[in-house]
Amino acid sequence: MPGALWPRAGGARGLYRRILLLHRALPPALRELGDRYVKEEFRKHKAAGPAEAQRFLREWEDYAALIWQQINEDKQSSRKKAVFGIQLTEEKLNDFRDEQIGQLKELMDEATKPKQKITISEDSEHKS
Repeated sequence: MPGALWPRAGGARGLYRRILLLHRALPPALRELGDRYVKEEFRKHKAAGPAEAQRFLREWEDYAALIWQQINEDKQSSRKKAVFGIQLTEEKLNDFRDEQIGQLKELMDEATKPKQKITISEDSEHKS
């Protein structure tokens, strides 16, 4: 596979697949959002330089480990609602580039968008 992000056979690709498999255990809306984001990020970083690629993969490895842990905790928990993700520290946020902060805001907006319910009343079918 071309690009500096793919130095080891199956390394980045295996991580990508593992994350998508982990997402199968998430609630449907969260899975859809997460899958879209992962696909977009891995696509964007295909041609990343070695240092950026290493950091990128390390962050996604940490994410995969966290999601795996939270999925397992949820299976063993008696909570009604599962909790996924973590609060980002100020230190972590300060490491982000402006572009990443923008992406994070878009992701937050998408994740917290109210669900729209569409109801069709019988009256609307009979109007001319």
